[in-house]
Amino acid sequence: MDSPLLEVPAPRAIRELPDELISQIAAGEVVERPASVVRELVDNALDAGACNVLVKLMAGGVRGIVVEDDGCGIPVAQLPLALKRHATSKIASLNELESVATMGFRGEALAAIASVSEMSIASRTADANHAHRLDARSGELSAAARSRGTSVEVRELFFATPARRKFLKTDSTELAHCVEAVRRHALARPDVGFAIWHEGKLVDQWRAAPSEQRVADVLGADFTAESRPFEYSAGPLALSGRAGLPEAARSRADQQYVWVNGRYVRDKLISHAIRSAYEDVLHGQRQPSYVLFIEIAPELVDVNVHPTKIEVRFRDGRAIHQSVRRAFIDALAQSRSAEAAAVDSAMAPLAFEPTMPATLYVAEPRQSYSAYVPPVPATAEQVRLSLVEHEALWEPGRAPAPSSTVIPLPRLPDQDWPLGRAIAQIQGVYILAENKQGLVIVDMHAAHERVVYERLKARLGATQIESQPLLIPVSFAATAEEVAAAEQHAATLAQLGLDVAPLSARTLAVRSRPALLAASDLVALTRELLAEMAQFDASSVLERAQHEILATMACHGAVRANRQLNLDEMNALLRDMEATERADQCNHGRPTWRQLDMRELDALFLRGR
Repeated sequence: MDSPLLEVPAPRAIRELPDELISQIAAGEVVERPASVVRELVDNALDAGACNVLVKLMAGGVRGIVVEDDGCGIPVAQLPLALKRHATSKIASLNELESVATMGFRGEALAAIASVSEMSIASRTADANHAHRLDARSGELSAAARSRGTSVEVRELFFATPARRKFLKTDSTELAHCVEAVRRHALARPDVGFAIWHEGKLVDQWRAAPSEQRVADVLGADFTAESRPFEYSAGPLALSGRAGLPEAARSRADQQYVWVNGRYVRDKLISHAIRSAYEDVLHGQRQPSYVLFIEIAPELVDVNVHPTKIEVRFRDGRAIHQSVRRAFIDALAQSRSAEAAAVDSAMAPLAFEPTMPATLYVAEPRQSYSAYVPPVPATAEQVRLSLVEHEALWEPGRAPAPSSTVIPLPRLPDQDWPLGRAIAQIQGVYILAENKQGLVIVDMHAAHERVVYERLKARLGATQIESQPLLIPVSFAATAEEVAAAEQHAATLAQLGLDVAPLSARTLAVRSRPALLAASDLVALTRELLAEMAQFDASSVLERAQHEILATMACHGAVRANRQLNLDEMNALLRDMEATERADQCNHGRPTWRQLDMRELDALFLRGR
């Protein structure tokens, strides 16, 4: 029996969509939830030169949103035009679009909001006798009472598209998103006052204040106390903000703010640069907190990427990546101990270290720490013995025998060292020290690991990573992008000890690997490096990969647990920590020391109660 033929529907004719349907489709890109409306309306208020912005919400913004400002206002003749699509006062030509400096410029927001809600605008200019109110749905224009500025009222959001309204969350969730939208504006514009009301109750208010005070008001005093300010400039680029300390990292990425020319953005390039700067000071999947303001010539950044204007594209993305990374690395360099007190340069310990060979090797460390850095000036004979034993440490293929004698070192003078004076060692793992605040507890291995790691990084320019040839090359199927990246960055990969070459148009072969990474997944490592080099600045990827290898070396080379150190050796480690960048964390992001002040110690024993 023959199967019945399927009926093919007749093709529909091509026709123009109604203007209302076009507006509702476009609204889906601009208006996702009440917070989108708040963001767009506050953008307009700031473009109008407002000094104060008031936001009133009902039911999390779903039932009602009112944004009032004291800006320049809209002339009555231009009110109907303001509701039309692609009508704006911000730009008039392609040249102005490519160098736009205002928050809004697309001329879509008011039309999109009006298409999915009941909206009205009341506005008054400085030379007008009174305000005028325009109803967006009926087009009726009437007299209204208000001072100079503009009020936009939005009621029953998505009433015309009930299916989209069902996707909204609870009122409290939508309210939180609206508050966050205003918070982002408040951080970027400390010169403007903001207030948020919900159901007739004041939720948040920020008065005009200096930038540092505004950050403390919005993000809290704890964020200010647990972050460092920074400034960095390179050509047409200027960076400023605050970098959160590694020990204050959070489980969620909820305190990460980036602005480009005052516009809040989310950018993978910038996020990657910041994350790489925190790479060896964060533990596990902890998230750093930061506030970053980027000022750049408007013609060097494209803000016309997405209708929400939250995405941008830089003309020279690699330069941005490198500058952002460097700014955060510099901000994180100083440790808390160095901030607490500056060590007198005359009393600073002298480091007697030999010139390291052209290739870095790993050997078992000495039993004692004193051979690395004597804490005080030693005699010529002591220096000679220290150098001889230290040269043996770095001799290829040789692990020096445990030292049978410890060089006698004079005791440290009584001085207010930030990390104090060593008083004891616990179980060969922790060092106890006393300073003015109270008790300092140091993880011996973690602290020495950071000291060794920073020294290896400082000498990286004159060395190369030892490479280990593979008896049988490892080949794997690769994409055309990976093959192109391997050919383009072959020299960079060689500096990491990786010899990667194409076997065919779709196959890569790895013929050597870094000697210290014998246990790693070579294919996964190569693919990760190729992907980053293709997307980001190759020099920063090279530096990051080299540092990962050096971190492995430092972990092997650091003094191990259960090593008994005398007081002079413990003090030498403390002094080195005070002079070492990022000494508050080891290479894996774990803390190296903790301070217990007298108040905390008294609380342990209920003193004063």
